[in-house]
Amino acid sequence: MNLERERVFKYTSYIYHLLLFNRPDSFHVLLKKFDAKGNQRSVVFLSSIFHHVFYSPYIYCEFIDLFIHPAISLLLSSPPLKLTDEMQKILQLSKNYSIGDWYFYQHYTVIRIYGCELAPYRLPRYFHMRLFALEYFRQFGNADIIHFHRKNKKAQHKIKSQLGPFIFNKKEEGWQETDKILRNFNLQTSFLWSPYDPNHFISLRRVRYRFDSYDHLKIPHVEKYANQLEWKEGTLVEAASKEEITQKAV
Repeated sequence: MNLERERVFKYTSYIYHLLLFNRPDSFHVLLKKFDAKGNQRSVVFLSSIFHHVFYSPYIYCEFIDLFIHPAISLLLSSPPLKLTDEMQKILQLSKNYSIGDWYFYQHYTVIRIYGCELAPYRLPRYFHMRLFALEYFRQFGNADIIHFHRKNKKAQHKIKSQLGPFIFNKKEEGWQETDKILRNFNLQTSFLWSPYDPNHFISLRRVRYRFDSYDHLKIPHVEKYANQLEWKEGTLVEAASKEEITQKAV
């Protein structure tokens, strides 16, 4: 097949249809294989996620977990990395210079930028650079505004100003705009951890400018699992949020 590059998303949909048809047991979702008369339905109509409907029963993370992650796992013959090597290097530039950490929970990933005072979003078990970039810029922007920009000091992080298709606006509206975009994904948030500065990265720079120190709030039973290569049984499993409990009760 000669596939046009600009139609990549359409052809990706074809691949998902083929996987759903040939490997239905790999997708943990209710599939309507037969119509009311007992006739076999077209693969297009096995689930409402694959055809145009006015209402989809799946939020973004559910769509990723139920369809995209299983499909990618089948294509790669193994589950994809929760956080790519490139993303890890962005957060941990070297052993002596890092600007944030990641935490692998059983069903999602959380990143925490030092000095950020926002509750981080729970990122699905598989996500691309665009989603990572939005959460990265959102948290970095908040930290920079709080600790340095409002005090007329330049950013104290060595960051990439462009990730994927996004170029970061270092003004206050920059992180606020990314937050607006992320809200559209209906992502749940993890718990607020503030102050978060385990390596004293922010605190040392604040003291250098004669600001008050920024004393890290220690949560040993969580931070000991920072920057793991993979999630392991018996490590991080966060309790359901109030929003999740409410949704399940409806």
